[in-house]
Amino acid sequence: MHKHHPPARSAPVTAALVRNGIIKRRSTRMGLNASIALTGHDRHKISFNINAKAVNLNKHGAAVQLHRELSVGSIISLQNKRGIQVSARVVSQISAVEGLRTYGIEFLEQDDRTMQFWGISFPSA
Repeated sequence: MHKHHPPARSAPVTAALVRNGIIKRRSTRMGLNASIALTGHDRHKISFNINAKAVNLNKHGAAVQLHRELSVGSIISLQNKRGIQVSARVVSQISAVEGLRTYGIEFLEQDDRTMQFWGISFPSA
């Protein structure tokens, strides 16, 4: 007797799957915050240059909190307190609470600048 299985389809990665640890992370998240400057274009194509907070830092990116609506897939520029500037892609919107939006971002390059961007060493994944 064969069980009927629905056809396989590629489903988007959900925040619940990520939260539950089902999907393997590339690097360990650190529960640290960093003040950064963000530059880019918001969802309405309006350019911005604002101060923001990065949380849950990791080797490949972070979550950033700001009062702007960004488009998933858009490219932004981050600058840290030491003046190092890197580019990143918005990969997901994590939350939006009372106008404060949190987005998952990943660095576009994996080079010395991005490895040193947060100014901390990360444990091996």
